[in-house]
Formats: sequence, structure tokens, C-alpha cells
Amino acid sequence: MKVAKTFAVLAAICLVGAIAIATLGPEDMTLGEGIAAMDIFQLASVEKFVRVHVSGWVWDHQFKALLDRPLWLLPASVGLLLAGACATAATSGNALNSRRRRS
Repeated sequence: MKVAKTFAVLAAICLVGAIAIATLGPEDMTLGEGIAAMDIFQLASVEKFVRVHVSGWVWDHQFKALLDRPLWLLPASVGLLLAGACATAATSGNALNSRRRRS
């Protein structure tokens, strides 16, 4: 039960953060622009790391597509995943404690 509550709190924090970013932040800011606004060298170092250790194709196709999405989409998607984990954790504990026989 504690795990479900933890997931619920984290999901609420992510979803409220996504709404705050969407309403209070710049209108058309992408995730790449948001990371670059914090530190432009951080994005360049992540690109270099991915190109050297993973693949240039992964950077060009997956990461660039992710960086073109709106800034609020990342915390919203993490919040939805955590909400699903909360629902799963809340129902899995009840199934184990059930003493009802199936007929």
C-alpha cells in the first residue's frame, strides 16, 4: 500500500508540474530549447555521449524527435506512467490477500 501511495504522490507532482510548465512557461518552447535554456553545453555533451557510446542514428532519429516535443510533455508522460504504476500496485496487493474461492 505504501508503494501505491508513493507512486500516486509522484504522479501528482509530475502532472501538476506539467500543467504549471504548460500554463506559466513560454508558449511554444520545445524540450530541446528548455534544456538549452538551462545550459547549452549540457545538450552538446549529451549529444556527444550518445553519438560516441550508442549510435548517431539513435541521436538523429529518437532523441531529436523527443527534443522537438513540447516542454510539458515529458513530465506529463512520466506522471501518466506513475499513475498506471500506482493503479497496478494498488490492485496487486488486494489480489494476494483475497481468501475467496473461485468456483
